[in-house]
Amino acid sequence: MNTTGAAIASAVVFVWLGMVMAISFLEAPLKFRAPGVPIPVGLGIGRLVFRALNIAETVLAAAVAVTVGAGGPPRSLAVLTGVLVALLVVQLGVVRPRLNRRSDRVLAGEDLPRSRGHLHYVALEAVKVVLLIALGVGLSAH
Repeated sequence: MNTTGAAIASAVVFVWLGMVMAISFLEAPLKFRAPGVPIPVGLGIGRLVFRALNIAETVLAAAVAVTVGAGGPPRSLAVLTGVLVALLVVQLGVVRPRLNRRSDRVLAGEDLPRSRGHLHYVALEAVKVVLLIALGVGLSAH
């Protein structure tokens, strides 16, 4: 993999990491602690923010995958990239739709107990952060 491609992919990975950290681990939990923000309003805001994040993540993941794939990367970087893309696909294709269905019910007025689905999403976000750091560092060192 050439140094230009590795540098570009690394920069994209660290931008992606910053977005995930800022939104998933800062904005999301804090909005529900803000005074006067009822759960339905927080859910509505969260859906908009996460929809935008997920669109950005999809674009960034595609850019990383194309850049890494085109550069003839070492096997470890190719595997990290593949696992990261697969994790995003699981989040967007399995976990997020379940969370959206649940938030639809809450927004429709149902009183539901706390969801473990959010814990699954947070766990996947934590794994994603570790993978992004590993991939970014690996690309930077290459």
